[in-house]
Amino acid sequence: MIELRGVTLAIGSRTLLRDVDLRVGQGEFVAILGRNGVGKTTLLRAIAGLHAPMAGEIIVDGVEGRLLSIAARARRIALITGDETFFEALLVRDVVSIGRFAHGPWWQWQHGANDERVIEAALAAVEMEGFAHRLFATLSAGERQRVWIALGLAQETPILLLDEPTSHLDPAVAATILKLLRRLSREGKTVVCALHDVNEASAYAGRVACLGEGRLLAATTGDALGDGTLLRETYGVDFERRVALLPVRGLTR
Repeated sequence: MIELRGVTLAIGSRTLLRDVDLRVGQGEFVAILGRNGVGKTTLLRAIAGLHAPMAGEIIVDGVEGRLLSIAARARRIALITGDETFFEALLVRDVVSIGRFAHGPWWQWQHGANDERVIEAALAAVEMEGFAHRLFATLSAGERQRVWIALGLAQETPILLLDEPTSHLDPAVAATILKLLRRLSREGKTVVCALHDVNEASAYAGRVACLGEGRLLAATTGDALGDGTLLRETYGVDFERRVALLPVRGLTR
């Protein structure tokens, strides 16, 4: 579904990552780990077609990303990132409904019955159906994060890219979201997300891609993080392995 071939990414005159080779297949759940500023967000944006590589190719469904139209990318890839203030005056349901615009002509602003079902299902998936008619501005940071994820789900794309989807979330809700992402990958969606919590990445993702020293250090299973060697190279600090405390259940699932 996604293939990076010799990709080099830069911001202005600063090169973040060089010669990244990575393939993420259909139904995989890959977590990206790395220090702040290493290039995790830029990598996600590049895959989504929002940041042009300095060198290399990004292939999506067998087609080079730069050749895809905006509409075609929107039907293939949902990028779920941080907050935006211009949504403050919208109802939660209206924010999530934005994900449906990728599936109709640009002049069509009315939603059909199927769109309504998808929006309701997306809100239910993140357990925010009771907030549908609340103003987005009244939500907490964690609640907003769940609405953003619902927007991405409503887009109904085969590829989900998420930038720190568990930020602002308490452990129970974070577990619910990560289990949802794992279930979606098992159902065939390709999921790539940047995470800060090493335990979350190793427990829920099928593979972890570690970034450091301006390159992709490794793309391997979570078990490979156990001895701390790769994590030390990724973060520049020593890790001690202890039993990780992870929620067994989410809110209701």
